[in-house]
Amino acid sequence: MPVLCSAEDRPWLDTGSSFETRAAALVARMTLEEKAAQMQNAAPAIERLGVPAYDWWNEGLHGVARAGQATVFPQAIGLAATFDVPLMEQVASTISDEARAKHHQFLREGSHARYQGLTYWSPNVNIFRDPRWGRGQETYGEDPYLTSRMGVAFVRGLQGDDPVYRKLDATAKHLAVHSGPEADRHHFDVRPSKRDLYDTYLPAFEALVKEGEVDAVMGAYNRVYGESASASRFLLRDLLRRDWGFKGYVVSDCWAIVDVWKHHQIVASREQAAALAVRNGTELECGQEYATLPEAVRQGLISEAEIDDAVTRLFTARMRLGMFDPPERVRWAQIPASVNQAPAHDALALKAAQESLVLLKNDGILPLSRGLKRIAVVGPTADDTMALLGNYFGTPAAPVTVLQGIRDAARGIEVRYARGVDLVEGRDDPAATPLIEAAYLRPSANAPERGLRGEYFRTPDLSGTPALVRTDAQIGFSWERGSPTDNLLARGEAAPGQGIPSDGFSIRWSGQLLPPVSGRYRIEAAADDGFRLFVDGKQVLDHWHNSDRLRGDGVELELQAGRAYDLKLEYYDAERDAGVRLGWRMPGAKPPFEEALDAARNADVVVFVGGLTGDVEGEEMTVNYPGFAGGDRTDLRLPAPQRALLEALQQTGKPVVMVLTGGSALAVDWAQQYLPAILMSWYPGQRGGTAVGQALFGDINPAGRLPVTFYKADQAMPAFDDYTMEGRTYRYFRGTPLYPFGHGLSYTRFEYRNLRHKRRIAADGRLRVSVDVANAGQRAGDEVVQLYLRPLQGSPGDAQQELRGFQRVHLGPGEKRTLVFDLQAAQALRRYDEAGQGYAVPAGRYEVRLGGSSADARVVGRFDVKARRD
Repeated sequence: MPVLCSAEDRPWLDTGSSFETRAAALVARMTLEEKAAQMQNAAPAIERLGVPAYDWWNEGLHGVARAGQATVFPQAIGLAATFDVPLMEQVASTISDEARAKHHQFLREGSHARYQGLTYWSPNVNIFRDPRWGRGQETYGEDPYLTSRMGVAFVRGLQGDDPVYRKLDATAKHLAVHSGPEADRHHFDVRPSKRDLYDTYLPAFEALVKEGEVDAVMGAYNRVYGESASASRFLLRDLLRRDWGFKGYVVSDCWAIVDVWKHHQIVASREQAAALAVRNGTELECGQEYATLPEAVRQGLISEAEIDDAVTRLFTARMRLGMFDPPERVRWAQIPASVNQAPAHDALALKAAQESLVLLKNDGILPLSRGLKRIAVVGPTADDTMALLGNYFGTPAAPVTVLQGIRDAARGIEVRYARGVDLVEGRDDPAATPLIEAAYLRPSANAPERGLRGEYFRTPDLSGTPALVRTDAQIGFSWERGSPTDNLLARGEAAPGQGIPSDGFSIRWSGQLLPPVSGRYRIEAAADDGFRLFVDGKQVLDHWHNSDRLRGDGVELELQAGRAYDLKLEYYDAERDAGVRLGWRMPGAKPPFEEALDAARNADVVVFVGGLTGDVEGEEMTVNYPGFAGGDRTDLRLPAPQRALLEALQQTGKPVVMVLTGGSALAVDWAQQYLPAILMSWYPGQRGGTAVGQALFGDINPAGRLPVTFYKADQAMPAFDDYTMEGRTYRYFRGTPLYPFGHGLSYTRFEYRNLRHKRRIAADGRLRVSVDVANAGQRAGDEVVQLYLRPLQGSPGDAQQELRGFQRVHLGPGEKRTLVFDLQAAQALRRYDEAGQGYAVPAGRYEVRLGGSSADARVVGRFDVKARRD
């Protein structure tokens, strides 16, 4: 039995005291071993003190991730493409509503596991300096100013506006200078110039600390100037706390403290690594090295007082989240579970997807005519849910693929789909095989239903009594890190007692297969993790072992029409992602490539949907296909199979509109030259397909802008592991890109008039710029007005120009609006002076440029500035 303290002996529960005082009182009662355990992400309960178990690890990059059903918004790079700061804060506030609701539901169920807490390791404000980086999709792009504005809005939306209690803790990650290569992140040392460090890599972190008051910062894996970023005195003590005044806590990236001794070899032992990290400012470890802190104290590597300070910071954060106070005192604890996946959240996901779409090219074919009779939708990401999600995502209740979105928007137009090719060369892609349709399956010999009988077990070995039995029309599921019953419980299709865990479950599907024609069939199954398939009692496929992704296999069988074959598929999930498919290819089916060309030849318009998915670009992945390595990219072009299909489609003579999915820039030079229209959809979230369909038919007017530069295929990039900014991003790239930063077209046109500003900076350091923007076209639409500054007497190595303001404005046909930008010279014009070791505003003449992209300055003005130094 736990020993509970009396009410008088629990000062940490005194709501009349400050959170810091209460936290210190609690820490004073802990043993050294207990304190060390609380400094690891999976912090155990201390029953004698009434402290519940808590896991600090949670993700919310573009929706609550890995905790079952949740609204999935566009991936971070897509949210950045909206250039809409108020929308970003609204999205983050919605994410935090669902996060709070989920947390309190988990508490009611007595659960304290990973992905169930209130400390969210988002946003990622690293600069997407190189398009090859697989994790660039998690960022807000290549520009420090855009990243700062979007990041501050996201933090405010997550953390809430209550004067007493935080709604959630946001985490600015990964400090600092972290953006690939993924394969080298555990051992490389980055030594950027101080100017690149302060002008590019740090501004967003500074803004999140000073303006957003972010409560947590995550260190990176790599070294910076020889120090581990997760154990750096320069980054964490001198810069973060001394210079920026950070008051929160620092968490290491996961297993980054192991790297300190094992890969960076800065110190020789686990104890030394743990002590170094804590002494230099990392209070919380994602990992287990801090378990050695008691021994580190005994060895004299660190004092217990330093441990106390770190643990007090952590419990101050937990108390500020209301974890030790009565729920009725905490405003955020009243959010009901019903908000999760609420209709209003789905509507917001659609709005975000609509605003994220970037029209890269349009020769007038878009919007598509309602007079079309047949449309061919072709390509490997058209009907792939993964093309909506990117990475770090939750489980959407009803995701709408691009194919479905086009079908919904076409309204009376025949839509024929053909996948055509796999996503990349050499990938055994289970999604390429059509699912066995319900019409050819039945749960038993005399059943009127169609589909297979599914028995869902809470165990990984099909043992015990099934928690749920139902008929599944098809076997094509992707639960990722959720449970098969998340959506069923939410829709009332399963009772609470029928719930299945997210890991360690198994399913048996059984029934009969009814071939429509006689001939040789290829039946294919795939799963993450294990599966085995039986036909007429004979085992024909056996992959009963763990897998790190969805892997498949097939068998060819002679089947006769009119005969029923007994069919059984058994599946288990071990941990992390979960998914399973059962498909076939019928006799006489054309090869997918030829099927796609047939569909194109018989259509009025072809919509090619291709690009990338989170299966090939992401964080430290094991994929190694042509053009990809470890989650990063080695070739900016579309994968070779897609290029071949695209060119063959164009040669049919039918107009081809291209819709791209992905989280990074693609070198689509050939498409820009030969195709009439290109739309970039990113990873657009659960309603992305709806948004794409609406944009293609003109139900909405796309107005997203590129948060990254799209380079041409033959443009040489600096070495991937070189963190020098020269030659990268619109600020330092001296060539002409395929599509510039900030680029995005519209179905209408806008005119700029009457730029107004002073010729000199005001005495208070302010510069006000105003301009009239009018919609000169026949359609309503959004314009993203972008303000750039450029020094006219720049020094070698200066940025060519820098974004310093943007506003997204909706204008009806003929409507005009006056927009005002207020700039602070100290922030807008500052550059790091390596000689003076600080920020300075160089004297001289500057140019202000306004327009619809970094390459489209429609109005220009000039002003003079006197030198000043911070």
